This record gives sequence, structure tokens and C-alpha cells, in this order.
Amino acid sequence: MSRGIELSERFYLAHGEPMLREQFPELCSLVAVGLLGSGSECFGYDDEISRDHDFEAGFCLILPDESLVDRKQEFALERAYAKLPREFEGVVRSPMNPVGGNRHGVIRLSELLKQKTGREDGVLTLRDWFFVPEQSLLELTNGRIFRDDLGALTSARERLSYFPEDVRRKKLAGKLLIAAQSGQYNYARCVRRGERAAAQLALFEFVQSIQHVIFLLNRRYLPYYKWSFRALRELPLLSDCASDLEFLISSANTSSEFARKQGIVEEIAEKITKELCAQNLSDRQDAELEAHAYAVNDRIANEAVRNLHILSAV
Repeated sequence: MSRGIELSERFYLAHGEPMLREQFPELCSLVAVGLLGSGSECFGYDDEISRDHDFEAGFCLILPDESLVDRKQEFALERAYAKLPREFEGVVRSPMNPVGGNRHGVIRLSELLKQKTGREDGVLTLRDWFFVPEQSLLELTNGRIFRDDLGALTSARERLSYFPEDVRRKKLAGKLLIAAQSGQYNYARCVRRGERAAAQLALFEFVQSIQHVIFLLNRRYLPYYKWSFRALRELPLLSDCASDLEFLISSANTSSEFARKQGIVEEIAEKITKELCAQNLSDRQDAELEAHAYAVNDRIANEAVRNLHILSAV
């Protein structure tokens, strides 16, 4: 089965590129074309199951501001896109939605940046980075760009490709603290009290926080939860934690399993702390995640960010 992103690129080359070249030659050097956004195909994760909704051989035509491409040209391009073949390689295109909501078609770069970052120019202050959802940043920078002669979209994607270092460290500090409290402290206490549901919730908190820590250590945005384990297994650093993390949240909390799971929590903590030291984020030699959380926070360069509450970025 062909991946959606490859299908979309073939559709563009077969029908979109000729449409632009023949009907809008003056726009060829101004329009960026590609596939990016919220669909599983934009991450390369689409399969037979994901084709049950919002799947088509579509692509995005991303326009610069009106000084370069005016509204009349935009409307003409929208009509031309709507007239492209309704079916390609056996895949039927979704009908155009007159009130918005389509993932493909014509969109202004300023509107895309506003939607994903809150700012039409996509230029974020250090403070802004704390309020933009990580998933939105990932959706803006994923997928594949088929052409961008002007370079405006590519430049914005490169600028937003990952958090500034101080923001990364603040997020790391917060997630490490939550992982410490949930996995290294509260899990055991809940089990000993016979609160097995609460114990499992503690492990969920630990696993979610550690997943985020691993992505932060890899300098990669964390995807939507249903893709997080798949993406985790593909990371260059600490991907070997995936199976243990999966076991922690998919097994019971009997006495024998508790001992094993508590051991796994500490093994994962040790792996994490070794990588923190390798990246010069901490110099502590123990595996106490809470202590490492504060060590990471202390190494934030910007004083204002460093002095924010340690959980302010989570």
C-alpha cells in the first residue's frame, strides 16, 4: 500500500504541477506546495485503518501575502484546485467544504502560521513558546514540501523546527519532576495502601512524562498520544525504553509485578539521568529524577525563565 504522502506527491506531479504551469505560470515561483498538518499521512503513519476518514490524494498550496498573490488570484487557484480529478490511483478525493475544515487546498501562509502558532508571521518570543501547543508546532513542521521557490514556508518551518534551548530545559525540568513524584515516589505508596487504580494512574503519569523527557532529549516534538509509542521506537536516543514503558501501563499491580515494575522504573530513571549528564544538563551521579529536575532548571541561561515555577512549562 502506497503511503499517503507519496500518493499526494504523485498526484501533484501528475495534475497539480501541470495545472500551475499551464494556468498560473506567474504563480509558480510564489506558491509553496506540499503536504503537512494533522493527518496520519503527514507523519508517515497512515495505514488501511486510517483511510476510513479524511484520506485523499490532496496537497496544500500555500500562498504568500496579498502583495504578491492577490485575492482574485487566490480564488482562481481555489477553483482550479477544486477541478482536479476526483479520483487518483483508486483514491477518491473528499468534497470541498464551503465552511472550511479541509486539510488540503489553498491556504495563506499567514493564516497557517496564525492557526498553528498564534502569530501571522510565526515569529515567537521566548514567552510565546510556552503557550503554543507542541502538537501544533509538529503539524507545522511535519510532512514534506514538494516545492517552495520563494522559500518563505521553508524558512518558517526551519525557524520553528524545535524549542529554544531554555524552553527545552524548562520543559525537561518539569517533566522530570512529575516523573519522579509519580514513578519513584507515589507508585509504591499507592500499591502499599492497596490503591491499585491510583497506582496505575501514577504509572500513566510516569510513562507520559518519561516519553516527553525522551523526546526532549532527542530534540523532537512529541506527537499526539496515539502515535507516541510508534514515534518513540524510531528515535535515535533511548528508544530501547519503549517496551518497558509499554509494560508498565499494560500489566497489573500484583505483588510480583509490583517488584518488577518498580525495578523497571529505576532502570529507566538511570538511563535518563545518564543521558542528562551526557548532554551536560546535569552533573549528578545518582538516579533521583527530582534532584536532576532542579539541576536542569538551574542550568537555564535566561534568568526570568529559570525563576519561573519549575512546572510552568508542562
